[in-house]
Amino acid sequence: MGSTDGIEVRRPREGAAHEVLTPDALAFVADLQRTFGARRLELLARRTARQAELDAGHLPDFLAETAHVRAGDWRVAPVTGDLANRRVEITGPVDRKMVINALNSGATCFMADIEDALAPTWDNLMEGQVNLTAAIDRTIGFVGPDGRDYRLNDRVATIIVRPRGWHLHEKHVWIDGAPISASLFDFGLHFYRNARRLIDRGSGPYFYLPKMESHLEARLWNDVFVHAQAALDIPNGTIKATVLIETILAAFEMDEILYELRDHSAGLNAGRWDYIFSAIKKMRGRADMIVPDRAAVTMTVPFMRAYTELLVQTCHKRGAFAMGGMAAFIPNRRDPEVTNAALARVKDDKERESRDGFDGTWVAHPDLIPTAMAAFDAVLGDRPNQIERQRPDVHVTAADLLALGQTPGQVTEAGVRGNVSVGLQYIAAWLGGSGAVAINNLMEDAATAEISRAQVWQWIHHGVTTAEGTLVTVEWVDGLVDEELAKIEASTGAAFGRFRWAEAAHIFREVALGETFPDFLTLPAYEILD
Repeated sequence: MGSTDGIEVRRPREGAAHEVLTPDALAFVADLQRTFGARRLELLARRTARQAELDAGHLPDFLAETAHVRAGDWRVAPVTGDLANRRVEITGPVDRKMVINALNSGATCFMADIEDALAPTWDNLMEGQVNLTAAIDRTIGFVGPDGRDYRLNDRVATIIVRPRGWHLHEKHVWIDGAPISASLFDFGLHFYRNARRLIDRGSGPYFYLPKMESHLEARLWNDVFVHAQAALDIPNGTIKATVLIETILAAFEMDEILYELRDHSAGLNAGRWDYIFSAIKKMRGRADMIVPDRAAVTMTVPFMRAYTELLVQTCHKRGAFAMGGMAAFIPNRRDPEVTNAALARVKDDKERESRDGFDGTWVAHPDLIPTAMAAFDAVLGDRPNQIERQRPDVHVTAADLLALGQTPGQVTEAGVRGNVSVGLQYIAAWLGGSGAVAINNLMEDAATAEISRAQVWQWIHHGVTTAEGTLVTVEWVDGLVDEELAKIEASTGAAFGRFRWAEAAHIFREVALGETFPDFLTLPAYEILD
């Protein structure tokens, strides 16, 4: 495959790493980094320049230079086989027990997450790659502490892998004196190890692509796919990728993103939690775009409704899947009343998505699958999707996508405290190696923690006053951090000492209370992650 000269692995290659990081696999990912790493850095610099334009008051709009793409008569390549029916997809990290349970869950697909639901410790990453291969080979197994033996059923969900986003690097692997792109590392290892295995089983190498902000970033992914397929003598177009529209800038370029990936496209997904975070982050300088408490920012508020309706219309016009957003509720088996109320909200959410034209949706817990499946079965019947539903009734403008200020609701003290508590608990868990964390009956991942800290930053910097009359200031929130930590300690007892609370509090203060706004809380957190 190639030389390993210039490749430095800064962790011992033992255990799972010894199995994963073979010389040929390292040479493959190094080739991807050498071929595409410079373009990735250029695109990240473009993000910074774009943010400066937004901070200067230049609002985003649909691109004049790509109007011909939006007006053109074209469609993406068809998707068939085990990716044609995606009505309920379950998501979760690639730890061994999760992989088995997700594949056995009854969902049509499993989004195997190496991104927001996975804390990227070295062991998590290496073991996750091993687990994916074992799942594809049907050899994966797990014995729990109680002696229960977990094995795959005869019929399992279709695997779709989500690598980390373009903004992240893998600090433990350096190529020619610089850390490798985490996107290329995660994608490259899975593709190199498993593409042939998947094809031989009648499936294929399927991916979810996160955090993109422009069609140029989609073009880079497409070029990576073309290059990787040629390197392994796999026919072009074998890879199928679904792009998460989870940044507000990408919402203005959905047609263009599909066009760039048209030979490899499996559609778009409404990544709702990251989208809310992105909207706050990108528009953070505007006093007319302040949003209320996180709980008030539902899928039916104007700016979220506009984005999802445009996504369905755009996808179906191009023959592509439109995938709905995450239901993050975690059932509380000790409190049936809480569970029943939440399931009713999930039912409403999934029925709305299916009526709007989505072809499938996401859930975070197996207990939500029957509710979500029933909503889509009622609309789809025996059809695998409803791409034929074109939605000519949808007319979304740039102003509609930017209507953050029209979100009903208030900023409350409970909302601020809730954001502080969630942020602290999530960061502490993430530093402890867990990227998907059940907090207050919701599955929190990096995206929801990002909303929590971004809202606090926004409210402080625009001098927001809560409904109770308290001015949201750095000093007040700084005190809330100590108060919420004390509450967490009181409620967790001896378990409190198992987490890195001091470091979590430091990071939360850095990303929520600082003068500048770090793009992602995982960037400073990753520097101290094992």
